[in-house]
Amino acid sequence: MNEELKQKRLAVLKGIPTKEQLLEMLHKEVVEVTFTKLDGEERIMPCTLIESYIDNPAKTKDEPKKVRQVSDKVIVAWAVESKGFRSFRYDRVKKVAPIS
Repeated sequence: MNEELKQKRLAVLKGIPTKEQLLEMLHKEVVEVTFTKLDGEERIMPCTLIESYIDNPAKTKDEPKKVRQVSDKVIVAWAVESKGFRSFRYDRVKKVAPIS
């Protein structure tokens, strides 16, 4: 079974958007995502990918960029409360709700 079909089945079983739908939502609005962290703790995170929310101060030339490989199973989004990028595994998402 290919990855896209697995994600669609997972989304239907959990009652959540597919990964692509979730990314689309994050680009349009602030979304509260409930997921299980790798240590087993549940986290509720208001997050978005709307550029106006993302705090992106200009970096100096001397400051090294932190670059790391991100799995295609991971979603990276701007955590509104902690004001930084955070990531979570799509397969650990329990609930997705737009914030009004």
